[in-house]
Amino acid sequence: MKHFYLLFCLLFSLSHLCYSQIREEKTNGLFYKISLATTLTVNENYTINTDDDETLLNPSAFFFNNTVGYQFDKRTMLGLNLEYDYHSQQGLHFLPAYLNFQHNVIADDDNVFVRFGYGTLLGLSRDFEKGNLYKIGTGVQIFDDDYRNSILIGVDFTRKRFGYRTLEGLSSVSIFLEFMLF
Repeated sequence: MKHFYLLFCLLFSLSHLCYSQIREEKTNGLFYKISLATTLTVNENYTINTDDDETLLNPSAFFFNNTVGYQFDKRTMLGLNLEYDYHSQQGLHFLPAYLNFQHNVIADDDNVFVRFGYGTLLGLSRDFEKGNLYKIGTGVQIFDDDYRNSILIGVDFTRKRFGYRTLEGLSSVSIFLEFMLF
């Protein structure tokens, strides 16, 4: 009888060990995202017929973003963002800190999402403009094989209000590429 109990305990512990090696799909928890984005403008000097190495579209602004956030379920997540924006045509620098809310409209193998953001433009020095920021965007989230890390591709519309009494504004449409660690 002792051999039976010993065999039963051994099989139970092995089956528990084998089961614990299976990773379940993670649907909530902390995440980190890093993002690069650019705003493209039409080159006024571009001509179709000449071969002068001019391109039709030129980047006019660059955005570098870091996000730390929490995913509540398969559809919703909230993030705290710190971003650096440089608008080369205007010569403006921005350092926005903002919250964004992302909702997956289609939660499947690849997600389709919309997101909204609101925050402030930090004026750490005279080089950075102070004001506020509104952001709305849409995109696609493409997962890796184990559904933990993903790449996000999409379009954002951003409106920045800054200057004396925040009377100046700057609107831009940007294309972004993000990498998310979950």
